[in-house]
Amino acid sequence: MIRPTWGEWFIRDEVEDASVDDGVIVWYLGCNGFILRSRTTTLYIDPYFGAGDPPNIIRMIPVPMDPSDASICDAVLVTHEHIDHMHPPSYGPLISDLGADLYAPAASYEQPDFDGDVRSPSTRQNEIAVGDRFAVGDFTVHVRGANDPDAIEPVSYVIEHDAGTFFHGGDSRPATPFRDVGANFDIDVGALAFGSVGTIYEPESGHGERTRWYMDENQIIEAANQLQLPRLVPSHHDMWQGVGADPKVLHEHARSHEHPRSIEPPHVGCSFRLDEPGIRRIGALQTE
Repeated sequence: MIRPTWGEWFIRDEVEDASVDDGVIVWYLGCNGFILRSRTTTLYIDPYFGAGDPPNIIRMIPVPMDPSDASICDAVLVTHEHIDHMHPPSYGPLISDLGADLYAPAASYEQPDFDGDVRSPSTRQNEIAVGDRFAVGDFTVHVRGANDPDAIEPVSYVIEHDAGTFFHGGDSRPATPFRDVGANFDIDVGALAFGSVGTIYEPESGHGERTRWYMDENQIIEAANQLQLPRLVPSHHDMWQGVGADPKVLHEHARSHEHPRSIEPPHVGCSFRLDEPGIRRIGALQTE
């Protein structure tokens, strides 16, 4: 069961009631989840509204919404099979209630970390692979490679719109395919997972285990340069107890590199546009 911290107001008032002109607004859902909305199309990427797996993996940020409260969604994109990316309770209502399509690599369907039903009709399941291209409304989605040593079949997404191009790297580290993406696409904003080496409690052993999750400061700047990102949105850094990271330190690491030109760390619920810089805090769209 999803237990939203903010009830219905975020998805109803902040996201779905927002006035979207000919551009694209992107909301950060926490973890590595995002909503992209154009005037006609709504995409969810890696939505996760679970609590983790206490006391092993403990969520440290609000659950912004219950997906059963959403009323618009055209597609859900999944980057890999881990439970905080391929989470049926989080995307299930978007598929079954709203008729959205689910796009995920084969391993996400065949070997998901979630122990239970995938919760989507087979007619809505789309198996994707590196090199694929498909359209969802007025978005064009390109599936590209990724480098996540902890995943079976990770992918990244390049999402094009007339208003700009968004890149989502999943939980990837710097990757050879990123160089091709940077050379072949004019990306406006890229979301990359930022983390640390930390301690995760292991119930089996009764003590903490040192764990490296996501990219460190040097790796995320390396990936941003591979992708030639003008704007970097660091994600995932505040999600789990024990492996948190402070994105404010990235400015010093980026100073001597060409990319990214700006670093825009969001909080859960914050939004940004593809066609202009800056993070908008919650409520900003309602006062514009």
